[in-house]
Amino acid sequence: MIEALFDEIIKTCSPVAKSGEVASYIPALQDVDPFQFGISVADNHGKIYSAGDSDVRFSIQSISKVFIFTCALIDSGVSRVLERVSIEPTSDSFNSIISLELKNSGKPLNPMINAGAIACLALIAGESSQEKVRRVLAIARDVSGNRMVDIDENVYLSEKITDSRNRALAYYMKSTGIIAGDVETLLDAYFRICSIRMDCLDLAKTALLYAGNGMSHYSGGQVFCADIARLVKATMPMCGMYDESGRVAASVGLPTKSGVGGGILSIVPEHRAGVHGMNGAMGIGIYGPALNAKGSSIAGLNALEMFSQRLKLSIF
Repeated sequence: MIEALFDEIIKTCSPVAKSGEVASYIPALQDVDPFQFGISVADNHGKIYSAGDSDVRFSIQSISKVFIFTCALIDSGVSRVLERVSIEPTSDSFNSIISLELKNSGKPLNPMINAGAIACLALIAGESSQEKVRRVLAIARDVSGNRMVDIDENVYLSEKITDSRNRALAYYMKSTGIIAGDVETLLDAYFRICSIRMDCLDLAKTALLYAGNGMSHYSGGQVFCADIARLVKATMPMCGMYDESGRVAASVGLPTKSGVGGGILSIVPEHRAGVHGMNGAMGIGIYGPALNAKGSSIAGLNALEMFSQRLKLSIF
């Protein structure tokens, strides 16, 4: 049943990529094949389903904000994090400057936009860029169960050289006291973390761990506490898809996060699964580098909507 559904999804959604464009503003991503498309699903009974280009490793970009937020909550605690970053939706783009200056008294609206992630990164243990990167990379490896997760150095250098917008956001927050310390050290860590490489299965296993409230279905260990997992999951439906979070909540109905590298991570909580042969919690990982106008995989979102609606997975 699931294999047939995956075949249908690949056949139906792959052509949608023609309507999207790769993230050309990051030079290292502009030559990626826009028609690559893959999907993986992992459930808490150890079953894995994959189709298409699911084994292609790609830069997760803003999906790394899930790891940054998680690490900040672990290292600094909920109260301190919420002093610096709100958890409110935004109607502006993920890298908006005017939103930071004019709304919410200069405090980033949520940890899933660029300003919020940079502010959270400042709250992660470590003084140097290397220390912060090692901390977040360790979490990424723990939640995915893949010790081979690493950083795409070519993408990192490409972003570091060209990304003036995030520099503007970071220096503005430095001027208002939202972040402390050396801004360039913080930005170097941010560019590296956005360049973490994963494949669809890594994302699916990561989503499954959050579905299990921080408990690994593979090792049996608690990677982080359930309260942190719940807070991260609660933030994603409101904020994980930027200024189209509301539409995705309505059409998909799952905690979801995208990145301009073409990845999508989506969480199916325990109590929502259990139809058409899939039982218990699930994690979904999708890759399709052709993006819509909001910066999310255009074929991937179509696939996620089709999968959620067909299996009636919406938490709403």
